[in-house]
Amino acid sequence: MEGITVFYPMYNEELYIKRAVEAAKEICELMLRVGEIPDYEILIIDDASKDATGRIADELAAEDKRIRVIHHQTNRGLGGSLKTGFYNSKMNMILYSDTDLPFDMMEIKKAHRLMRYYEADIVSAFRFDRTGEGIRRLIYSYVYNTLIKLLFHLRIKDVNFSFKLVRKEVLEYVNLKSEGSFIDAELLIKAQKFGFKIIQFGTNYFPRSRGVSTLSSSGVILKIVQEMIALRREIKAIQPVVTRR
Repeated sequence: MEGITVFYPMYNEELYIKRAVEAAKEICELMLRVGEIPDYEILIIDDASKDATGRIADELAAEDKRIRVIHHQTNRGLGGSLKTGFYNSKMNMILYSDTDLPFDMMEIKKAHRLMRYYEADIVSAFRFDRTGEGIRRLIYSYVYNTLIKLLFHLRIKDVNFSFKLVRKEVLEYVNLKSEGSFIDAELLIKAQKFGFKIIQFGTNYFPRSRGVSTLSSSGVILKIVQEMIALRREIKAIQPVVTRR
C-alpha cells in the first residue's frame, strides 16, 4: 500500500509508549493533511514485555484503526523485533525508531523528502552529538562503525542509530537473519550489496531520560560479533541485482 509505516520495537516500555505513539501520529497526520502521504500506520512490536507495554498497546490500537500491535510470545530481542516489524509492515515506506524518541519525529518529513528528491531506497540518519551517552558508548560506537566500514566497505557514519526510512522493495531482496543488534548493519550492508541507494543526513540526538538501555552490555556486544562472523560469507556472496532508477 502507498504510505508510510512507523514501527516501534518495544520491550518493557510502559513509560514511553504513549508518548512515542502520539509523536508518530502527529507527524503522520501532518504529512497526510498536506498530501505528502496517502495513508499511514503505526505498528507496535511488543517483544514479550513483562510490564504493561502490551496492555497499553492493545488499548491504543482499540482506539485508533491506524495502530496495530503484534505480540511476541517469547522475547526475541532487537533483531527479532525488527524482522517482525519490517516484514509485517503494510505500507511501501517503512520507518523504525526506538520508543524513547532519540530524535525529533518531525525529521521523518525531511527523510521522506530526501528519499523522493534523491531517489534513495534507504535514508539513514546519524547523530550530530552523542556526548550525552557517556564515554563507554562513544568508544564502543566508534570501534563498531570503523569495523563495519573496514570489513564490509559500508560508509555509514552511525550504523546502529534507530532512524532508518526504508522502501519496502528493499525487503523483497534483503533476507534479514540477525537476532541481535547486528541487524542494523546487516540491513544496510545487504541493501548496498544488492545495489540499493543509501543516503545519510544528520539529526539532533536526545539520549534516553527514563528506563535503562542495554545496548552496550557485554552480552549484546558478543552477540554482534558472533552474528557478524556467521553472516560475513553470505554477505560477501551477494551480487548486485537492482537496476538504478
